[in-house]
This record gives sequence, C-alpha cells and structure tokens, in this order.
Amino acid sequence: MENATLIMAIGLFILSVASGMLGLGVAFAAVPFLGFFMADLVHQVQPLSLFLNGVTALFAVFGFAKSGLVAWREALLLAAVTTVVAPFGAWLAQYTAQTWLWGIYLIAVGYLAWRMFQKEKPKDPAAAPVAPNLKLALMLAVPISILAGLLGVGPGFLLMPALILVGYEPKHAAGINAVAVTPPSFSSLIPHLSTMQVDLQLGGVLVVVGAVGSFLGARLTSLFVSGKRLKQIFGVLIVVMTAYKLFLILSK
Repeated sequence: MENATLIMAIGLFILSVASGMLGLGVAFAAVPFLGFFMADLVHQVQPLSLFLNGVTALFAVFGFAKSGLVAWREALLLAAVTTVVAPFGAWLAQYTAQTWLWGIYLIAVGYLAWRMFQKEKPKDPAAAPVAPNLKLALMLAVPISILAGLLGVGPGFLLMPALILVGYEPKHAAGINAVAVTPPSFSSLIPHLSTMQVDLQLGGVLVVVGAVGSFLGARLTSLFVSGKRLKQIFGVLIVVMTAYKLFLILSK
C-alpha cells in the first residue's frame, strides 16, 4: 500500500470511529481530510465523501440497532425527507460559488456547539415527560439537507444536534440520525455521477476501513458512553472542525 493511501486509510479509520459514535456518517470530517490529498472538491472529494458517508452511516445503524437505540418510525420519516431534498443541494453545488456557504455553515455549527455545552435545566421529577418535537425535526431537516448537499458532507453533522435540541436523548438521536443520513448520502451522489473522478481502488480501501470504524464507534457509544458525554464529544468535534475550516478559508 502506498504511503498516501496508508495515511488516508489510518486517518479515515479514526474519523469513522468518531463519526460512528455520533451516528453521523464520516463526510463532515472526510471532506477537509481528503482535501489534503485531492485537489478537486466537487469532482473528487465530494462524491467519494458522500459514498463513504452512506457506508459509514449504514454500519453505524447496525451498531445502534443491535442495542435497540433506533426509533424506526422517526428515523424513516426523517430519511424520506433528507433523501428527497439532499440531491437538490448537491445539484446546486455544481453551479454555486461556495465561499459564502462555508460562512453560513461555520455560523450554524458554532451555534450548535454552544448549545451542546450549555447546562441542562434540572428536571422536575413530578413533571410529565415532554415528547420530542418530531414535526420541528422534520421541518429543520429540509434546510439542513439542502445545505449538506451543497457542501457534500451529508446532513448528519447538523441533523444530530438538531434532534437533541428538539428533545431526543443523545443516544437515540445518534441512532435515528444514522438511519436518516444513509439514503440521502447515496441519493446526493446522483448529480455527481457524470462528472466524478474517483480512484476505485482507493475508494474500495477507504470503504472497508470506514465501515469497520463506524460500526466500532456505534458499539462504543451503545455500551460505554453516556448521553451527557456524547453531547460533549460532539461539541468538541464541532469546535475542532469549525476552527480547522476557518483556518483553511483565512489562509487562502
């Protein structure tokens, strides 16, 4: 295995474990990571990242489902919305200058990171539990999917915290999110099929590595990570990736 391929495989495995813990799919981290090795964002990095996102999210589903953490009704409804809407964003990416989109993205994830680190208000033991707001989650999934399609990162990176904010417990949010982002990752590939330039041998290696890492990450969350800790991990990950992307933009 060539050095560059080995580095990409090791890096993607680490990123897949982290993304699998959160039910995200790996594209949110794979896009900037693969950008070190591939020059063309739209025709090389985005299509490969989207396919990897679908595979890693799917194997995360297996990990969460094994522990009963997937609410299938909510997950399938969200998957229907994201699958239909995300390709529209991917189509727009073929014709849109992306600098200002990254600005919106950075603002959004910065806000979500801030919310993830906020202390939860103490719950009244006598109060009736409040059901998560599925309708709001479905409405938020539309703009999230369009933006994700534009950036080629899959909707999970923004959908996961959105699910937490509308009332889902973090572990269940991760399980729902993994299902919801799997089909749109593949449907978003459709606009890229005629123009993508992907090394199939390299892609095969990364797919296997990503699948193993994401399943392992989902099992780690299911068995060992508390909901509170999961929110903190996500918050740290958002801050790191946002700072990294901001550095790339400012250094150009």
